[in-house]
Amino acid sequence: MEFANKEYLLLLLLAIPYIIWYVMYRKKNEPTIRMADTFAFRYAPRSWRVVLMPVQMWLRLGCFVLLVIVLARPQTQNSWKNQTIEGIDIMLAMDVSTSMLAEDLRPNRIEAAKQVASEFISGRPNDNIGLTIFAGESFTQCPMTTDHSSLLSLLQNVRTDIAQRGLIEDGTAIGMGLANAVSRLKDSKAKSKVVILLTDGSNNRGDISPLTAAEIAKSFGIRVYTIGVGTNGTARYPYPMPGGGVQYVNLPVEIDTQTLSSIAASTDGDFYRATNTQELRGIYKEIDKLEKSKLNVKKYSRRYEAYQQFALAAFILLLLEVLFRITVFRRIP
Repeated sequence: MEFANKEYLLLLLLAIPYIIWYVMYRKKNEPTIRMADTFAFRYAPRSWRVVLMPVQMWLRLGCFVLLVIVLARPQTQNSWKNQTIEGIDIMLAMDVSTSMLAEDLRPNRIEAAKQVASEFISGRPNDNIGLTIFAGESFTQCPMTTDHSSLLSLLQNVRTDIAQRGLIEDGTAIGMGLANAVSRLKDSKAKSKVVILLTDGSNNRGDISPLTAAEIAKSFGIRVYTIGVGTNGTARYPYPMPGGGVQYVNLPVEIDTQTLSSIAASTDGDFYRATNTQELRGIYKEIDKLEKSKLNVKKYSRRYEAYQQFALAAFILLLLEVLFRITVFRRIP
C-alpha cells in the first residue's frame, strides 16, 4: 500500500502530546468531594465504569489516526513494474490433422503431443511462447506470450475434429504451418528465435512448400526443430463407421523425413523422430537446452483508492465514543 499525500502522516505526531496530557492532567478535571477520612474506602473495589473510562480516550485517538490515514490517501495497485528476464522466443507449430488420432502413441498422437508440449511450456516460465496449429490450412491458436496459463488452456482445447467441423481443410500443410509460425517471429528482437514443428505426415496441402518456408525462416534468423511423430510401419487408427461406432484399422505411417531433415538443416536446427511418448519427451528435453537471451516484459499498472475502509472505521469509532459518553460514561454535574 502507498500514500498519495504522505505529508499528512506527520499529523500522527499530535497523538503523542494528547496522550501525555490525558495521563498527566486528566485527574485535575475530575469532580472531587472532601471527606474527613477515606480509611473506609481504601480497599473498596473499583466499579467497571471507572476501569473502562480510558476506553473513550482510545476511541478518540483511534478515530484521529484513521482520519489522518484517510487524508494521506492510501492506494493499492494490481500490477508489477517493468522487468528484464532471461528467455527466448518460441513458436510451437503442431499438426492437428485427423491422422493425429492414431494410437501408436498413448493415448494417441495428439494427446501425447499436447501433454509433452505442456510439460515443456511449464518448464520454461521466462520464455515468450506461442502456438500455431495446422492441417490442410494453418492459423495461430495463441500468439507469443509469457502468460503461460492462458497458453496452456488454449493448448488443451486443441482438437483434431476442426477439419470435420468444416473450420479448416483436412490434410497436412507443413509449409503453411511453418510460414505462419515464422510470421509471428520475424519481428522479434530476441537473440534466439525458434520454431518447434511437429507432424506425423508429409506435405500434401498449402500454397507454400516446406522448403520455401524454411528459406524464409532462415532469412529471419529463425531455427527450426522438426519432429516426426509415429511408429515405423503401421499404426492403429480409429476409423468412424457410417452408422456410428468406430472400427480400428492399421494405416501405414508415412513421414517425409527427408523434407523435415532439410528444413532443420537449412535453419541450423535438428530433426527428431519420436516413435513413442517417452522418445517425444526426451526430444523436448533436448530442445530445452537452448540458449537464453534477455527480454523486456512490460506489465500493466493501475492504482486504486483504498481510503473507504479507513473512513468507515473512523466513523464507527466516533459513533461508539459518542454513544458511550452519553450513556455508560455519562456525567451528571
